[in-house]
Amino acid sequence: MAKSRKAALGFIFVTLLVDVTGLGIIIPVIPKLLEGLIHGGISDASRYSGWLGFAYAITQFVFAPVIGNLSDQYGRRPVLLFSLLGFGIDYLFLALAPTIGWLFVGRIFAGMFGASFTTAAAYIADISTAENRAQNFGMIGAAFGLGFIIGPVLGGLLGHYGPRVPFLAAAALSVLNALYGFFVLPESLPAENRRAFDWKRANPLGSLIQLKKYPAVAGLIVTLVLVYVAAHAVQSTWTFFNIYKFNWSERLMGYSLGFVGLMVAIVQGGLIRLVIPRLGNERSVYTGLLLYSAGFALYGIATQSWMMFAFTVVYCLGGIAGPALQGIISSAVPANEQGELQGALTSLMSATSIVGPPFMTNLFSFFTSAEAPVTLPGAPFLAAALMMLLGSWLAYKSLHPGRKTGGGPA
Repeated sequence: MAKSRKAALGFIFVTLLVDVTGLGIIIPVIPKLLEGLIHGGISDASRYSGWLGFAYAITQFVFAPVIGNLSDQYGRRPVLLFSLLGFGIDYLFLALAPTIGWLFVGRIFAGMFGASFTTAAAYIADISTAENRAQNFGMIGAAFGLGFIIGPVLGGLLGHYGPRVPFLAAAALSVLNALYGFFVLPESLPAENRRAFDWKRANPLGSLIQLKKYPAVAGLIVTLVLVYVAAHAVQSTWTFFNIYKFNWSERLMGYSLGFVGLMVAIVQGGLIRLVIPRLGNERSVYTGLLLYSAGFALYGIATQSWMMFAFTVVYCLGGIAGPALQGIISSAVPANEQGELQGALTSLMSATSIVGPPFMTNLFSFFTSAEAPVTLPGAPFLAAALMMLLGSWLAYKSLHPGRKTGGGPA
């Protein structure tokens, strides 16, 4: 049984790795593609990028719980393969899009099928035990890390042949990934652990309401919201910030994101398996959030290109917080509701992604515009640092509701 679980975890890791590589390929060329389509500068392009993220996120917010509940009824395998095929079609669509409007159509389409990570998380929950659940969730982060080593570097190189070439490569990878999964990915959800589809539990708001059944989950929702929103300081503004401040090329952008991916892979794929068992989930959450805060602050005040690489080490060490949080949350949920839980968490992430990209990119756009009282391209990073400090305090209050954090006894 242990050997079977290990093999299944390897299958899902490779599937995620190829999927993330396809996503990473397109990142270095997005600013140039947007500048060409809108005939504008980097500040204007960053705003459009934020609204493209908004279009993707609001669509995924609606569809993610539906996909999660379908996987609870029909199993993880068919839902995952369908999502991967949908991504391939989307990348091909984006490669051929003639106007900015068609890019928005493509992002909406991707949001409808962007549930591969939801289903993968449920898959991992299916094959995990209470002892290794947090560490196994770290495999998602490791896949992200390795995918962002390979993808952006490859995208930066392919970007020299045109901003649309990486999209074609991503489409090919997604289709190959679906074929790989079709032949080798086993089903993880036994028939006895499946449940009937319920529209009430599959709507996005209803899915989030279901989280209230579990006090530990409900108590950490605000912390998760802050983590997800803050993450968009990096996810949504990294390319625009470094082009504006350091005039990076697509190739250097790819190398930088590849380095971020390498650090994430080291932390998620190895370090958390040493740190979390020693510190415990709770202390890992606090430590990770404080490291995130320090990393964001350092990004915001960086004055030279090499600093972005050096400060990435601090930022990525904060990655121990995510798996620890997921470990606490998933331990409170029965086996036959893991798909619903992961769908709800993806809906939560999508809900914050409705706010995060436009908030962070508009913050960057404003503080790099002529109207700004002071030029501060690092404003999104500094805002994220404050969010992580607040998240650390809220996590403590959520896990210790009866304790006082200051003053004497009442």
